[in-house]
Amino acid sequence: MNRLYDFIRRHPTWVDGCWALVPVFMSLVVLTGPGTGVYQGDPWAGLLVTLASGTVMALRRRAPERMLLLALAVGAFQLLADVQPLPANFAFLAIAFTVASLPRRWPSRVALAMCLTAPTVSMLRWPEDHKGASLTNIIIGTVFLTIAFLLAWVLGDSLRTRRAYYAELEERANRLEQERETQARMAVAAERARIARELHDVVAHNVSVMVVQADGAAYVLDTAPEQTRNALHTISGTGRQALTEMRRLLGVLRGEDGQVTGQDYVPQPGVEQLADLVDQVRDTGLPVDFRIEGTPRPLPSGVELTAYRIVQEALTNTRKHGGPDVGATVRLSYDPEALTVLAEDDGRGAQRELYEERGVDGRGQGLIGMRERVGMVGGVLIAGPRPGGGFRISATLPLAGDVAR
Repeated sequence: MNRLYDFIRRHPTWVDGCWALVPVFMSLVVLTGPGTGVYQGDPWAGLLVTLASGTVMALRRRAPERMLLLALAVGAFQLLADVQPLPANFAFLAIAFTVASLPRRWPSRVALAMCLTAPTVSMLRWPEDHKGASLTNIIIGTVFLTIAFLLAWVLGDSLRTRRAYYAELEERANRLEQERETQARMAVAAERARIARELHDVVAHNVSVMVVQADGAAYVLDTAPEQTRNALHTISGTGRQALTEMRRLLGVLRGEDGQVTGQDYVPQPGVEQLADLVDQVRDTGLPVDFRIEGTPRPLPSGVELTAYRIVQEALTNTRKHGGPDVGATVRLSYDPEALTVLAEDDGRGAQRELYEERGVDGRGQGLIGMRERVGMVGGVLIAGPRPGGGFRISATLPLAGDVAR
């Protein structure tokens, strides 16, 4: 059954041609039937009308507008040649339905005019077909024939409306699908950026600590075994911390596949872990003055993570670019509506291209990540050289509408 339906859809002209044979055959019977007395006109003119009407029916879907014009020409020829209505004139109904179902409106309007006038014109042109009938019956018959023509047009117009509705639904579905794909791509890009920031913060800080400790251990390996042992202990602890955070990020990436257990997820760092972070940095030989101003209170998790990463990145940059004998200061200020994070050092400071957005050498990704983090929580970040030397990073993180962690 499906194959038959597919064949009909692929070959509409063949199907219409087969249907056209029925009224054409009936018209030929009327034209050539012996002794019927039904048809009184010129049989050759009737044959021409029959063949032309059959052509209209056969090609109505391949060339509907041309077939509409051919149908009008056939009707005009019948009026002029006095060819009485034949079964082949069913082509008028078929072409009216076809053109009414098309998107273009002018053929539909022409077909509607034809449907309204054709029955009346036929009744007036061949009144002898209604001999013996009362005027009332003639009018009723004409009205019913007109209704039949109008019904064909209305069905075609309804099909056009339904097709337009389905096309609109399909277009809307495609548009929604494209919007979903765009949103999915944006979500993937945002997630990739977030993971890139996390990886940068984890790797840059922890590896920097490990490198400093390894250099110090190599320097005092022969003269101070105890310091070497402490340095190696710090390297081991820092490496484990880095692995733990990396495992957490990988757990987020693989979580949808169901391949990760709950132990792979660890709480994200916040302001409570800043003291441990500062102690870790102090162990590398960088003096840090860490103070908290105001009354600490629960903060949104996004604000906590942003504050932690800002301090982490600032201290990492201080170790990398501050030079010898550098000292750092970290301040957390709790205000009624914002948390202010200040991290500065008194070293030589970073080169300008390292803190300008997307530096000329492609570096400075840590500060770019800071700006993105601060922007995500609606805050403001100011980063640049400090008057008198050194570098300063100040971030104001709004706390409006705090959410419990």
